[in-house]
Amino acid sequence: MTAEPRSWLFVPADSEKKIARALECGADAIIFDLEDSVAPAGKVAAREIVKGLTASDTSQLWVRVNPFASEWHKEDLEVFANAAIHGVVLPKAESGSDVVELAHRTGNIPVHAIVTETAASLFGLLSYRGSPSLVAMSWGAEDLSADLGASSKHDENGKLSFTYKMARSLCLAGARAAGVQPVDGVFTDFRDESGLILEALAAAREGFTGKLAIHPAQVAHINEAFTPSNDEIAHARAVVDAFAAQPDAGVLSIDGKMVDRPHLTQAERVLARVR
Repeated sequence: MTAEPRSWLFVPADSEKKIARALECGADAIIFDLEDSVAPAGKVAAREIVKGLTASDTSQLWVRVNPFASEWHKEDLEVFANAAIHGVVLPKAESGSDVVELAHRTGNIPVHAIVTETAASLFGLLSYRGSPSLVAMSWGAEDLSADLGASSKHDENGKLSFTYKMARSLCLAGARAAGVQPVDGVFTDFRDESGLILEALAAAREGFTGKLAIHPAQVAHINEAFTPSNDEIAHARAVVDAFAAQPDAGVLSIDGKMVDRPHLTQAERVLARVR
């Protein structure tokens, strides 16, 4: 099984210079953006660039289309005639029915839905279970903040306010309920390496297995944060091997500590992330 992408790097689809840098930075997945980072006057040229992309040996190639309600959405779907494109990123998704509709429109290629960008979206996080073609869910605070009419998404200490922490947690739980990859949102200050590292490590501890990036400089730190350490891999293999040797056991002792079936599930997830 192919490991899930750790780093999902956004790049404006109308900038050949930025695309060239993105293709060389080691991102597991590159998202060619036709939405927010491309001005209306650049949409046509951006689509032509995406149509001409060739497959990468190191990165999955994804495209973020404009949302359903956009005047550009229908034309964006033309780019998926290019077989080099691995999947589609859907912004402003509000329910699993949006993924079903997009799957029909794109011929069932893999879908990564951004699921917390509108007020309504926060009430539909459980609806993604069983959505065809859905492989990943991520969350966004910037568009949600605008939709809620907030003056800031941060509290007086510079931390995410409760509403956005809730959106993040709902995305994680919704993705796990749907059996797809949970992807943490962007860290917007690409010059703050230490802040990015701390946030990525915290996300990995909570259960996210990847993170969105907005700059090539963030990719290496994200990849490292979501790569299991040698000690984590060794422990996971020990747990899996122990239950394989005693398949009827409910609880086992490994290195002097008791482990049960939930630990086996965690161990299997760790090994699934080994590249």
